[in-house]
Amino acid sequence: MKLSLALLASAFAATSAFSPAATTVSISRSSTSLNASRNRDKVASRSKWAESRGYGTVAEAAAEAAATGLMTNDDGLEYVRLANEAGDTSDIYLFGGVVTSYKVGGQEYIAVRPDAKMDGSKPISGGLSHCWPQFGPGEIQQHGFARNVNWTVKSMTDTTVELEMAPSDYTKEMWDKEFLCTFTVALEDDKLSTKMFVENKGEESFDFQAALHSYFTVSALDNFSIAGSFAGKEFLNKMVGEGEMQTEDREEITISEEYDRVYMGVNDPVLKDTGSGKSLTVMNTAGYEDTVLWNPYGDEGMGYNNFVCVESVKFDPVTLEGGSTWTGDMALKAGDL
Repeated sequence: MKLSLALLASAFAATSAFSPAATTVSISRSSTSLNASRNRDKVASRSKWAESRGYGTVAEAAAEAAATGLMTNDDGLEYVRLANEAGDTSDIYLFGGVVTSYKVGGQEYIAVRPDAKMDGSKPISGGLSHCWPQFGPGEIQQHGFARNVNWTVKSMTDTTVELEMAPSDYTKEMWDKEFLCTFTVALEDDKLSTKMFVENKGEESFDFQAALHSYFTVSALDNFSIAGSFAGKEFLNKMVGEGEMQTEDREEITISEEYDRVYMGVNDPVLKDTGSGKSLTVMNTAGYEDTVLWNPYGDEGMGYNNFVCVESVKFDPVTLEGGSTWTGDMALKAGDL
């Protein structure tokens, strides 16, 4: 599965169709009604907390919206909602193990495209989407299979959820390796933390790539820039010919054309939106070494003007020996400009 930049440049346009593979959720459906009862108690508690601080009915409404637990969308897909005492929330879908929402003070920071399918018929176009065990085109389907199988809930609280993906007949048909992936999301007081933990349960080594194909909200591209250690770094511009290596000369990236760029060795992006007055720091503290910027500029159907993909990537394949593990840690911290 080892891919070079040149190989990716020559093959990046390839795409594949996906069919979801069903797995079983370990949390029983009876717990859903129990969660509902607990949620009513939580709503009352949060309303009382809001009143004690003089926030009134607005905070009460926010508290009611912050009910937590296993839920189902209108199309039948299950997701877990996390909420903290401040009323910040995050939604994580079992299909694809994808985080589709992170709201702080009512401000949404994670984008889902308007053309996204939320019924399991294809990978969700948006959120913090997993690309594993492959990023882009290669020996198996585009971006691997992690984003179009159901993950299992192993544990959850009001503010954390732990999901698991193990081999199935579906995954073994394309990638017959003894792996176990655990994805943990924690809604902390000041940030949203994620951890991708990969275990090689077998004796033979295997290679993989990993990425969070992250979609972030933008008030409008004219208001948006991305800071970080971009200046002087080489990147693969996949929009030029079959892919061309170029050198970045800007301190902050702005987008006024279609983007598909791989920045090797850059993992400290900070998103700035003057339209909302907000910033979002992407903190890649383990595993993810590179950043991919993607935007389908001009595509109204995809809603190009209201999102940018700033992806946390481990581009060079990881060789994981039998019994070994790998961790990818990424957190999002919202702030004001």
